[in-house]
Amino acid sequence: MHEFTIGDVVREHRRGRGHVTALVDGDRRLTYAELDQRTNRLAHALLDAGAGPGERVLWLGVNSFRIIELLVACAKVGAMLCPANWRQSSDELRFVLDDLRPAVVVWEAGPLDAALEPLREATTGKWVCHNADDGYEDWLSSHPDSDPGCEVSEESPVLVLYTAAFDGRPHGAMLAQRALIAHSMMLGVVRQIEEGFVCLDSGPLFHVGTMMFALATLNFGGTNVVLPTFEPELACRLIERERCQAAMLFPAMIAQLVEANADGRFDLSSLRFAAGDEPWNSMITIDESPWGRSFAGYGQTEVAGMLTYHALGLEGTGTSGRPSLFAQLRIVDPVDGELPDGEVGEIVARGPHVFSGYFNRPELTAAKLRGGWHHTGDLGRREKDGTISFLGPKLRMIKSGGENIYPAEVERALNSHPGVSAAAVIGRPDPEWGQNVVAIVVPAECAEITEAELIEHVRTVVASYKKPKEVILAEEIPRRGFVPDYDELDDRYGGGGYPGA
Repeated sequence: MHEFTIGDVVREHRRGRGHVTALVDGDRRLTYAELDQRTNRLAHALLDAGAGPGERVLWLGVNSFRIIELLVACAKVGAMLCPANWRQSSDELRFVLDDLRPAVVVWEAGPLDAALEPLREATTGKWVCHNADDGYEDWLSSHPDSDPGCEVSEESPVLVLYTAAFDGRPHGAMLAQRALIAHSMMLGVVRQIEEGFVCLDSGPLFHVGTMMFALATLNFGGTNVVLPTFEPELACRLIERERCQAAMLFPAMIAQLVEANADGRFDLSSLRFAAGDEPWNSMITIDESPWGRSFAGYGQTEVAGMLTYHALGLEGTGTSGRPSLFAQLRIVDPVDGELPDGEVGEIVARGPHVFSGYFNRPELTAAKLRGGWHHTGDLGRREKDGTISFLGPKLRMIKSGGENIYPAEVERALNSHPGVSAAAVIGRPDPEWGQNVVAIVVPAECAEITEAELIEHVRTVVASYKKPKEVILAEEIPRRGFVPDYDELDDRYGGGGYPGA
């Protein structure tokens, strides 16, 4: 059997659609022929820097076309790219560097200087500044544009995405070349990607929700228009200029686009998107396809994006539709026995776009992939008609502004403050952001702490978007055994709105 990798995808696009624009980033435009040539140079540069098979390349910076070309270059040599969350604190970035041990770090000067300055000297590997005059482009151009000719397996991991810290620390989910291609094919069919497809990469590329659309666009030979960070007016301008048909947009982002285009000065009619309120509908072309009429489905990083699609079960009972055609899905009890239709259990799956495991976590990988099935950690139910309903995480999760926030991680940050005796975190419903993080804190004896002090402390330990919106000082935290009684806390302090509820 022949292997087929992401490198092969780009090689074939060079032959068949070399003139088509592959990437747009500001004034920079690359055709597929140019992308193949540049990724050959990058492949040689990576090999010279020691980033060969199984080695890691870390990206630290905002969205850039270079993330996608680095991924293709890694695919050509068997290395793995990790685009990290650049909004993390210095301590969180240190954790990723220590955990991943990258052979090459491509970083962005400017907003990350303060966080990275104490880390650079403490780590090994080659550091390349991608926005310096004598950095990335000089590094790339100093290598030949001949194909590296490496034998790379389609089962080799090529992308590492750190998941939210469901047990207090993040884990790098490894996605193989075959997994990304299989998922892209399925997403492209459901989304009805056709020749000439243009996608605005409007969300962060360290998030699987944005990356999955960028890769589907790449695999189908379309055009990725990269937005460094989400700026509503710039997004409107790019949608109009490039005639973007798709974008990764959360409700809060849509509201900002509507406000930025309130006077109608931008033509957003090329954008095919799900219907919303009247101001939004009047600006776009309402997507009447099954995808546009659906509620997406159920997915996670470990399955490369989507595991089920509501578009495959629009008339069904289940809230999350039917599984990808490249996946098997079961609902199991605590001892992994399959449950009958209508009963709630853990969602488990297997298939070509399930991940390869967690980097440097052999015990966790063995537990999550036991019996040859990926145990998602999420609860679901198969309805009588065969469709799936996702009910929520086994471990409670907060969803705010499209980001997954695990209480355990925020609680760990709060408990590191010397003035905190105990802490518990809940999510409170919010009409704009979905949920807000609310912390209930028991002060240490004789400690004098304030809400502002604790919020600032959390912000210095974890990413700013994870910090509490409100801190409630309390005399005690109700418990069930050794863990907080979150249901009681929700009742007392207005929690709710959790994903799947």
